[in-house]
Amino acid sequence: MSEAPVYVTPDCNGCEECVSVCPFGAIEMLEGKAYITEACRVCGQCIDVCPVSAIIMRETEEVVVSKGKGVMVFAEMSQGDLHKVSYELLGKAQELAAQLAEPVYAVIVGSGLDKASEELINRGADKVFVYDHSDLKQFRDDPYTDVLAQCCKEETPSIFLVGATSIGRSMGPRVAAKLKTGLTADCTSLDIDPETGLLQQTRPAYGGNIMATIITPNSNPQMATVRYKMFPEAKKVENPKGAIIKKPVDISKLTDRIKVIGFEEAAEQLSITDADIIVSGGLGMGEPSGFKLMEELANTLGGAVGASRPTVDEGWIDYRHQVGLSGRTVRPQVYMACGISGAVQHQAGMKTSDVIIAVNKDPEAPIFKISSLGAVGDLYEVIPRLIEKIKEHNK
Repeated sequence: MSEAPVYVTPDCNGCEECVSVCPFGAIEMLEGKAYITEACRVCGQCIDVCPVSAIIMRETEEVVVSKGKGVMVFAEMSQGDLHKVSYELLGKAQELAAQLAEPVYAVIVGSGLDKASEELINRGADKVFVYDHSDLKQFRDDPYTDVLAQCCKEETPSIFLVGATSIGRSMGPRVAAKLKTGLTADCTSLDIDPETGLLQQTRPAYGGNIMATIITPNSNPQMATVRYKMFPEAKKVENPKGAIIKKPVDISKLTDRIKVIGFEEAAEQLSITDADIIVSGGLGMGEPSGFKLMEELANTLGGAVGASRPTVDEGWIDYRHQVGLSGRTVRPQVYMACGISGAVQHQAGMKTSDVIIAVNKDPEAPIFKISSLGAVGDLYEVIPRLIEKIKEHNK
């Protein structure tokens, strides 16, 4: 008998009903009997259509998972300092851990980590696991993956959170694979199911048109990469009592297929995720040249240029400028939405900004409902006058 999840019994009468209904072309006829190929995706349609019930779904044994304890975060380093996403993860971990009555852990990898480790303790971590070695100063997928997987196996956290940065998105799935656990990528919301105690991991799907909530009931730890700028940072605590635990690092036992011969920081424009002021343009600009005006205003204010998804889809500007569920989540001090109607997907990526200023011809545009200030008018009249006033004020 085949070990495939779906198999055909000798009762098959060769009617070929299953062949015609299979959406993956995974059923062939061999010697008058149906045969399930490796292309099967276990959709079950063939089982429902078989007139003699000759196609069967094999029962799988229930997976028993040992329950870990502790909510752990990967504290990412960026140019010698903790990346701010680490503080956001730590703050969320404290919230989740309180619901589970479990401790909060942080794991940090790199070189010269004493100051960063102390900062994590000061922000409320119960334990900080430190892997400090000169050969780990520059991030590489292989050794970092080995170290984090080792830490999870030794400390058995119930939840492991990683920032959805370029590093986290590259490394997170590798760690999950080593641990044989699931991972939900790019989460925008996390919560604990009060009935099961499982982590509810919510992320946008289908281009941001729906929000999917995912659980990982059959493996441990429950892993998620979490978008930057989604949660408040962990605050400093009075009389911190956490412990710093320095872990041994044996470089010879770590996989490392890359040799770093030098590091040079890319000369890029200010990222929208780090900017305190963002000026975003939408289709209401009417043409791609409108971004030149957005750039002029952003430069005048010392900010960065953002964009709505439709402008990116039209090729008016690069994806790295896109704000929203299918782009980047931002939380600047000031967010200016120019020619942006304010679709739900866009609002989800910027509505936590301290001050929102909208410029739009349509007084009924949804963006005005969440704006601190609004100007109803032609952005090509409003923005140049605003730039002029700002320059006069700066003289």
